[in-house]
Amino acid sequence: MRHSRILASLAGLAMMTQAATAEMVEKASPHSVPVTIDRLQAAVEGAGATVFARVDHAKGAASIDTELRPTEMLMFGNPALGTPAMLDSQTAGLDLPLRVLAYADGDGQVHVVYHAPASLVEDHGLPADAEYIAKMTGALDKLTDKAIAAE
Repeated sequence: MRHSRILASLAGLAMMTQAATAEMVEKASPHSVPVTIDRLQAAVEGAGATVFARVDHAKGAASIDTELRPTEMLMFGNPALGTPAMLDSQTAGLDLPLRVLAYADGDGQVHVVYHAPASLVEDHGLPADAEYIAKMTGALDKLTDKAIAAE
């Protein structure tokens, strides 16, 4: 009986991990990590949104004498979208502003990844049909497409 509960718990954990993975959107970039993030930052600012932070994780790793492949995160947002989400559930502020990560894999391919805004619905009990979710989804898609577009 105890083994059955353990197996059921492990199966549940595996399903949660798969669900979390399914909530991420991933795109390939033909540019280096810094260029991809530069292009994303320009697109974000060009769209009138605010860049709150740019984090160079590889630089952080170097500060402890550890090598990490190029990995950068851009945090940005628009209060016109984020504020209504937080009015519906203040815990949404845990996942806002939005974040996009660019990293180089072991083969040198650059990936751009972000959590799908629909994950805010489940994680924070936001209305699935909220206009701001659709707008965040569209904005992330367009902005990341600009960042990875061929020159």
